[in-house]
Amino acid sequence: MGAHMKTTIDIADSLFQQTKQVAAAEGTTVRELVEVGLRALLDKRQASSVPFKLKRASVKGKGLQPTLEGGRWDDIRERAYEGRGGR
Repeated sequence: MGAHMKTTIDIADSLFQQTKQVAAAEGTTVRELVEVGLRALLDKRQASSVPFKLKRASVKGKGLQPTLEGGRWDDIRERAYEGRGGR
């Protein structure tokens, strides 16, 4: 398990009593239960912190229509929403 650091933690009395009972029933130590629990929690959090990846959502096309090249964004947006309830 590697090096160990001695530390003190405050936990609820009821949780400590329950942990002692489980450790005794399983023939292990409170320390081992705490380490296993912390490792499981940290592994779970690390696994759920996978970076977000945006799905490819482009469509096939030929790009901007020649009549809109170099045009103002307001004009392009207006044409994009034309007949679709936009502005």
